[in-house]
Amino acid sequence: MEAYRDLAVSYDRLTNDVDYAAVVAFYKKILQQEGVKPRTAVDLACGTGSVALLLAQKGLQVTAVDMSEDMLSVAWSKAQELANPPMFVCQKLQELRLPKGVDLAVCALDSMDYITDPVDCAEAIRRVYKTLNPGGIFIFDVNTPEKLKAMDGQVFLDEDEDVYCVWRGEFDEENNICSYGMDLFQRQGDVWTRSFEEHREYAYSQEMLVDYLKKAGFTDIRVYGDRRLEAPNSSDLRIYIKARKGRVK
Repeated sequence: MEAYRDLAVSYDRLTNDVDYAAVVAFYKKILQQEGVKPRTAVDLACGTGSVALLLAQKGLQVTAVDMSEDMLSVAWSKAQELANPPMFVCQKLQELRLPKGVDLAVCALDSMDYITDPVDCAEAIRRVYKTLNPGGIFIFDVNTPEKLKAMDGQVFLDEDEDVYCVWRGEFDEENNICSYGMDLFQRQGDVWTRSFEEHREYAYSQEMLVDYLKKAGFTDIRVYGDRRLEAPNSSDLRIYIKARKGRVK
């Protein structure tokens, strides 16, 4: 039950309420606060490439990385009309290796939570550190543990005229993982096809992630509320974290 296989072709329709422009605008606010003007970037776990395309449209040279060939295929097709399309790479984040360093690394929409082994998460962060140029910035967001725990027993529905998706959440306290099974019905001409995917997210605390960042060598680490340049509060269901790779002295 590989995640984002059958879902890939319908992903953008089911997430049409996600404000990718606002996410990228928040990245810009952080970069302005840090006094950083990146020329190159990597979009980690890029999915269908919505963030990568927005970064490329702003003039950055972008590499977009994802472990799902199906999602990358959709992203590639969306990028064909761009004058400066991203380069797409199929890799797991814990195996990240790029030919050149970049000034900015981003990872959007709680994609880090999908690394369900903390050892792999720490390794992914080490790989990001190695990928960044000196002075480079890493920005990512995660769901809070409280949000993932609250999904236990919840049932959600997404639909439009060509796709119908029902997903059910379950939180495993022992393993600290939220799983949600997705029944996906997609129209193909006059026929509806049914498939099933299971998605799993680890409930990382901000303390765990900050510790991984420090051990990887990052400095200037700061935790933000949901798209706010201030510390998170108890009502935030998503937090953003920024870290910097030290400059060469």
